[in-house]
Amino acid sequence: MDLLALDPRLDRARRACRAVIETPRGNRTKYKYDRDLGFALSHLLPEGMIYPLDFGFVPSTRAGDGDAVDVMVLSDEALIAGLVVDVRLIGVLEANQTEAGETVRNDRLLAVTHVSRLYAEIQTPNDLGKAFLDSIEAFWVNYNALRGRRFEPLGIKAADAAVRLIEQSRL
Repeated sequence: MDLLALDPRLDRARRACRAVIETPRGNRTKYKYDRDLGFALSHLLPEGMIYPLDFGFVPSTRAGDGDAVDVMVLSDEALIAGLVVDVRLIGVLEANQTEAGETVRNDRLLAVTHVSRLYAEIQTPNDLGKAFLDSIEAFWVNYNALRGRRFEPLGIKAADAAVRLIEQSRL
């Protein structure tokens, strides 16, 4: 099964879709899905740096960087690489990413698993608090700096913007 071509099951009314987890939260190891190989080791973060949320992509989409649209998922427990999970969108971190002089949009959706108990009441990014959102932005700024890229957060928008991004990015 090609996970990149999976139906994202976007439900505009519920602001919900499917996500495929590539890297579980709490890991230093970054996995990347490849159509031919499945999940492959991409790189390793330095000691002391970990993924703050489960990280993956929305299938059947293509973002400005040429990859599927990225998604950060709040879940009660760390999920496993390769898991297909239904999520409820709560927002999107909009950002520009610059590498070798070329700037592209590389937004990250924010979502909650559909079965969450801890995050069931989270409806908007503001429900997460400024300190939490600042730490997510800082992670991506530092992550990209380690890879020789510049990551410029442009702001955090609500779930409707996340739904529009998926609609505009569908293959």
